[in-house]
Amino acid sequence: MKMLRNLDRITMVRSMLVHLGYFSRTQMRFTLMMIGAGWGIMREATRLTTWRRTVRIEFWASLHQAVGGGILSTLVTAALTGFGIVAQTVYWLGFAGMAQMTGSILSTVLVREIAPVLVGVILLGRSGMLMLTELGTLTTGGQMRAMTGMGVDPFISFLVPRSLAMTISGFTLGVIFSMTALLVGYAVCRVEDAITMPIWAFLDQVVSSVKPIDYFVIPAKFIFSGYAVGVCSCLSGMDVTTEDDLSSMLPRGFARGMLSIMVINVVFSVCFDG
Repeated sequence: MKMLRNLDRITMVRSMLVHLGYFSRTQMRFTLMMIGAGWGIMREATRLTTWRRTVRIEFWASLHQAVGGGILSTLVTAALTGFGIVAQTVYWLGFAGMAQMTGSILSTVLVREIAPVLVGVILLGRSGMLMLTELGTLTTGGQMRAMTGMGVDPFISFLVPRSLAMTISGFTLGVIFSMTALLVGYAVCRVEDAITMPIWAFLDQVVSSVKPIDYFVIPAKFIFSGYAVGVCSCLSGMDVTTEDDLSSMLPRGFARGMLSIMVINVVFSVCFDG
């Protein structure tokens, strides 16, 4: 009887461990896929044999779509941000007699923290969801399996060029966003007589307040946010099943993309704060 009780306990513990392992693996599955795919993309990108003509065409088409299609949204969002944040910051700091802190606050809050998140959201909504829909449709329709059967590697043909295109787009749109927001904010303040210094003095105040580490952190946030959005969107589209449709693919892909953007920005802010 004692042996049977011990066997029952062992079986119960084993069952608990199996369920715990299944839950952990299910929850971490996509995260591990992103880590593996991200490393694989960087390795394949350094090989000349990867950049065949079809891959180059896919890269330039994705880059044109991401930058060209997202620049208008970036300009509008940056203009609204410049009016709502830059202008109000300059006005109220001047009103409180702390105008000397304008450059520091704008470089820290706007350029370092807000801009990477908003640019990542623009890329996700404007280009990431399009990539997810295209690849998800190919996967559920069986075309992805057909291409694999013909010797075409979807990882090389789709994931590598599109993720790298989104990486470059993240940096490009990030620079455009930051400059536009600062210029629009300055213009609004100048019209309202909240600021009297010339534009180059205003920009010099912002640039001089940037810490040395921020010259690495700010571009890295733009680059890795775009990279994460590209990898997440492509993987979400290639990871669907025949039971999925747009109503299930898009919310799941958008949630994963938002989470990846926030994780990237929080990690860089925590690791390189101060």
